[in-house]
Amino acid sequence: MNPPWPKGKKLVHLDLKGAPPRVEYLHRLIELFSRLGVDGLLVEYEDMFPYEGELQLLQATAQPAYSREQVLSIQESAKARGMEVIPLVQTFGHMEFVLKHRPLWHLREVPHCVGTINPHKEEGVKLVMEMLRQVVELHPNLRTVHIGADEVYTLGEGEDSKLWLASTGRSVEHLFLSHVTKIAKAIKEAWPDMNIIMWDDMMRGMSQDTLKASGLVGLVQPMLWDYTPNLDVDQTVSLLEKYHGAGMSDLWAASSFKGSTSVHTCVTCTQRHVDNHLQWLKVAASLPAAINMRGIAITGWQRYDHLSVLCELLPVALPSLASCLQTLKHGEFSTEALRNVTEVLGVSSVEMEAMERTSTGESLFPGRRLAELIVQMNSLLNSEDLRFFESNMFVRGWFSPYHRQKKMVNPLNSMHIHNQASLYLDTLQKTTEAVRKEMVNLYPDSTAEEWIEEHVSPVAAPLQRIIDAIPACVKEIIP
Repeated sequence: MNPPWPKGKKLVHLDLKGAPPRVEYLHRLIELFSRLGVDGLLVEYEDMFPYEGELQLLQATAQPAYSREQVLSIQESAKARGMEVIPLVQTFGHMEFVLKHRPLWHLREVPHCVGTINPHKEEGVKLVMEMLRQVVELHPNLRTVHIGADEVYTLGEGEDSKLWLASTGRSVEHLFLSHVTKIAKAIKEAWPDMNIIMWDDMMRGMSQDTLKASGLVGLVQPMLWDYTPNLDVDQTVSLLEKYHGAGMSDLWAASSFKGSTSVHTCVTCTQRHVDNHLQWLKVAASLPAAINMRGIAITGWQRYDHLSVLCELLPVALPSLASCLQTLKHGEFSTEALRNVTEVLGVSSVEMEAMERTSTGESLFPGRRLAELIVQMNSLLNSEDLRFFESNMFVRGWFSPYHRQKKMVNPLNSMHIHNQASLYLDTLQKTTEAVRKEMVNLYPDSTAEEWIEEHVSPVAAPLQRIIDAIPACVKEIIP
């Protein structure tokens, strides 16, 4: 057993770049987070922020962005429960939602990388600062902002960068640090008391001396992220010691409660995320007393990036979040921790797939009905009978592509295949409608449409093709 997570904030990350919850559902989630012991929210708005003026083109089109009033109401709901709201605004990498727009293509580092901004163009810096200005303005009394800066792919490959790097003594590391330092200094100039957090991954390979000389020391608080269940404790401690040794005295950790298993995961595995937190507890227990951990952000990614598919939706991940928070509180996922989770959420298990279905529990577990339906749908979609229908003995033996092409089929077996495919498709369609009906209560219609297209359509389409093809083939051989 490890000691509980040391003093510091426990933030929950809301990734709104996919499946942005309806505001009413967000209020219910914030209430639950409060009951779970959350201290703050790390909110990644992306295109759901109501940018104005020349930045209005950044707003989402699949569904309306949140209104100014809604953004304020989210903050009020959190503040009323003692939670700080920290907005995350990407300022270097992962700017896909910005640089995908044709009028801004020229600000990319290289044409084929939609995520990374060219650090040499003053227009790009002005764009980033205007994004920050609008976000800060709509967060009254804001004390902390997160500037992203993770996974800055293809940096150094643009023509402007190549020219810059041609000067003696310059490297891609220096290029990264110069841009981030420029942004951090501009933030401090505009808002002198603002705390600035940034992701750490681009600094992991840098020497302590490089970091010391960068000008970043005293400006930013690195947030070291690792979402794996087998996180390397010694390596992570070593990294934190390096940052501290470079003079970065305020440090953060970032774990994960969902959205880090695979890019298309549908149902969260609680144990995987609990294991990640157990490793982080080992890191915290191994740190020298001089290192000040400001807290931990428990991330819940909704997409790997703006242009990837949806990861698990929030409702199926709430048992995981509750379990991770209890693990941090107790230093282990003990019997007491398990009991606390099951009582707070009103559930029988912390693994969604093992949970007993119930007609109650929405008040304790907001979105429970949708979570149960997603688990039911996931089980159906992964059943061998459906997923591999085209490979079953009857289809491969009596209704192969060759049979269909020649319209030479065994009518008896073809009708058996038709009946079976129709039965499966009917079950799939009924479950899909139940999922859709529940999902649109919590999410925009566009989220339901995307989720169904992504998960259900690839399984339903082959069934439909077979059902449509059989009558024409059978007609050729029955008088």
